Amino acid sequence: MLSREMECVRPKMNQEGRINLVRVRHPLIDREKVVPCNLWLGQDFTSLIITGPNTGGKTVTLKTLGLMTLMAQSGLHIPGNLGTELSTFEEVYADIGDEQSIEQSLSTFSSHMTNIVSIMNAVTPRDLALFDELGAGTDPTEGAALAQVILNALLKIKARTAATTHYSELKAYALSTPGVENASVEFDVATLRPTYRLSIGVPGKSNAFEISRRLGLPEYLIDEAKDLLSHDTIRFEDVIANAEYHRQVAEKERELAEQARQETVRLRNEAELLYKTMEEKKEAATLKAKEDARRIMEKAKREADSIIYDLKRLKKNANVQDHEVNALRKRMEEGMDSLAEGLRRPTGNIAEPPKTVKIGDLVEITHLNTKGTVLSLPDNKGEVQLQAGIMKMKAHLSQLRLVNDPKPKKKVSSFSVQTGAATRTVGLSCDVRGLALDEALGEVDQYLDEAVLAGLHEVTIVHGKGTGILRDGIQRHLKTYPQVKSFRRGKYGEGEEGVTVVELK
Repeated sequence: MLSREMECVRPKMNQEGRINLVRVRHPLIDREKVVPCNLWLGQDFTSLIITGPNTGGKTVTLKTLGLMTLMAQSGLHIPGNLGTELSTFEEVYADIGDEQSIEQSLSTFSSHMTNIVSIMNAVTPRDLALFDELGAGTDPTEGAALAQVILNALLKIKARTAATTHYSELKAYALSTPGVENASVEFDVATLRPTYRLSIGVPGKSNAFEISRRLGLPEYLIDEAKDLLSHDTIRFEDVIANAEYHRQVAEKERELAEQARQETVRLRNEAELLYKTMEEKKEAATLKAKEDARRIMEKAKREADSIIYDLKRLKKNANVQDHEVNALRKRMEEGMDSLAEGLRRPTGNIAEPPKTVKIGDLVEITHLNTKGTVLSLPDNKGEVQLQAGIMKMKAHLSQLRLVNDPKPKKKVSSFSVQTGAATRTVGLSCDVRGLALDEALGEVDQYLDEAVLAGLHEVTIVHGKGTGILRDGIQRHLKTYPQVKSFRRGKYGEGEEGVTVVELK
């Protein structure tokens, strides 16, 4: 229950002294205000020197490191993120805070040193040692020297160590000593507020002069204080400040780069989805075309088999009438016309590529089977820039077709006769299969008029067998047509109940 309430994770544990805190929060600081801490120790270095201004969060970082270690070794989960790793230590030593004792007549420095002496006498490579303001409370030069000697001793025995300090000497020591690393807490001089963010690898600057200037200390006093510092100290602090500035710039650029990377990933995913959709449409169109071709070929085969059967029957029959031969010829021609029509590629919507385009024109990109908008005029190679959905691309004019906005057109009643041969003006049959009765009657009337004008004496109306509604309706209508002499249903080989043979006057 406590783990859920504090939004904790189960840390990975090791015995090698490795520590990796991933966005860990101090559990006693308000969750809405606490700044998560990232800290690692024990892999590439065993000692960490944390520097930075007062109130910047150095001590809280030190306490968080020790508290997380003790929580994990007590069986508690850690208020942080997945990936947090901690080690088990035999002892965790800490010298944190001002333990000045009037009763024992101990000064601040003496109090700290008493703790440090007891730690140094007992510490082993299996321990974690934490020092707050190591060497403080005495002469800065001597305090810095003592702090460096203590850190060196801990480094030699490879005890895991973290210490906070303001001494520039310790910053330089961490920069030049293998196994020791600098860390710093950020401070915004413009607002005089700490950010509480820990940065490992960069020493911090105390910013005493900048903070004093912002608080109103006269400039001449600050200049006099700077004159009292050695040239090397000022130069070192300036190097630190410059490094911190560039680190913050790099951090912002890294965030921008991460945003750009995420946007690139999003666009790539959308492009992959678009490509996948286009491939699926292409595959579906190919399958449909193959299925249509298969149906056309099957129909042609059935028709050819029927014609071959009729030819064999006519060959055996000596009394072959001319109109029967003509009917078979008619069926063969119509079968060829139908097959060619089914396999013919539609040409009504195919346009010539444009010679030029204007910005804003809507075009079809033929090799991609998609539409796009023109963004630039053609260059000397004839290529234009296009916007197709979320993608920008270049394409040659030969790969484009202008797309006109469809405008509604008035329907015009018209009837064209499919001749199949240039010398024939009307066919010997009229196929109305699949039409409604009223539509079929109109087609029959028109066809009979054409047949009478062409001088035909016998024609065939193909209406199919079906339910018989179309056949009965057409035959009733033929009784009222003045130029019809007689009609009969088809014989065996002519289509039987599926056709009506009409004799014209």
